Amino acid sequence: MQITYHEADDILFIKFNEDKIVRDVSYGWNVNIGYTEAGIGEITILDAKAAGLLPIVVDKASAAQIATAA
Repeated sequence: MQITYHEADDILFIKFNEDKIVRDVSYGWNVNIGYTEAGIGEITILDAKAAGLLPIVVDKASAAQIATAA
């Protein structure tokens, strides 16, 4: 997984894998999800900081769940 934040444009980009994107779906004006054959491949969020999505905060319970899933 790769997380990139473009501060000048306030864009958060999360890439989950290198699989080919086969379909893009917009959820509202600022969230776009790129789907692969297997599921979600990437997420792009416009105005991420302005929307309150940055900084990303992970509580202890979520961090433990993420760690056990990997």
